[in-house]
Amino acid sequence: MTHHDYEGPSLGIGMIGYAFMGKAHSHGWRNARSFFSPPALPRLTVVAGRNEEALNDVAGRFGWESTETDWRAVIERDDVDIVDICTPGDTHAEIAIAALEAGKHVLCEKPLANSVEEAEAMAAAAEKAAANGQKTMVGFTYRRVPAISHARDILQAGRLGTIHHVRAQYLQDWLVDPSAPLSWRLQKERAGSGALGDIGAHIVDLVQFITGDRLTGVSALMETFVKERPVGASASGLTFTADEGAGMGPVTVDDAAIFLARMGSGALATFEATRFATGRKNAIRIEVNGSKGSLAFDFEDLNVLHLHEGSGPDSGFTRVVVTEGEHPYVGGWWPPGHMLGYEHGFTHQAVDFLTAITEDKQAQPDFREGLGVQRVLDAVARSAEQQAAWTPIEGITDKESSS
Repeated sequence: MTHHDYEGPSLGIGMIGYAFMGKAHSHGWRNARSFFSPPALPRLTVVAGRNEEALNDVAGRFGWESTETDWRAVIERDDVDIVDICTPGDTHAEIAIAALEAGKHVLCEKPLANSVEEAEAMAAAAEKAAANGQKTMVGFTYRRVPAISHARDILQAGRLGTIHHVRAQYLQDWLVDPSAPLSWRLQKERAGSGALGDIGAHIVDLVQFITGDRLTGVSALMETFVKERPVGASASGLTFTADEGAGMGPVTVDDAAIFLARMGSGALATFEATRFATGRKNAIRIEVNGSKGSLAFDFEDLNVLHLHEGSGPDSGFTRVVVTEGEHPYVGGWWPPGHMLGYEHGFTHQAVDFLTAITEDKQAQPDFREGLGVQRVLDAVARSAEQQAAWTPIEGITDKESSS
């Protein structure tokens, strides 16, 4: 058997974090070089984490060349060009800023940080590093679902006319059971916020991405339905078993966030992010109504876009199957009608970042856009604290509100 090496330039990846997101990112980096032809190939150089046994298992499964148990060792390595941050939010700012100061390109999972102040520091470090050609990207991967990218193309072409309404939901149910364990996602000091930052951030970004518009103000309510949960509980499938000796710990984040918003164009928007929508596992729903037509997307049928254009008694919604070679990203995969899934967006993200770095183009969404989403999340939280008081989005300029 002959071993074939890839020819051409490569970029070394140093990934920090190896759990759910780490596996998704590993899959994306690996498939970027298998199904696409990016101008530079990703080299799975090193993965880092604190649990050495679990770390070695992930490295072996996905083909990472080496491991580190200290993230600082990753950014010090000369064979690492891109630092990929897949850790909880409370570590994002420290790792990202250190990596940028070390001359690395940085991909960071969403939301960008746990606070506006941290996000501002990260965006400032990214702007300074950009002068050296360094790129940043935030992992709002749902942008790269082909149907979502196609929806943006439709709006950018003006096919829906003037946008009047936007509706956005992200519905999950994994916390409905009060015996579900107290994980880091339920602790404000680790996660920053609950449903708002974990899943609400995604739909804020998707609405701004699809419409090319920006939220300018919000009126919000947030609620925590289960105030405390078992510490040290274990999960097996959908069954949770509490550690009787560990007791209970407080949930310090929101279980649900609902808010109204106005956009720079004058359009009205509604948002709902909850982890208590019983029966919904990962239901992202977006609908946009314009003067000439509408479109709707549901992640539970993620290869399909529902599109309404025209008028007359038979001009209802058309079911568009977004699997044609000319649709965004699809040409790298299978023949028409052979469906894509959740994992494919991570490959598209990897290809886009490799291309931006190699061709010296702006990566999107970059840390500046991540900061913009963070400002929306902050306004939502402040509005909810004041019982839905109208709260403008700080830092939005006329240019940002209609870009």
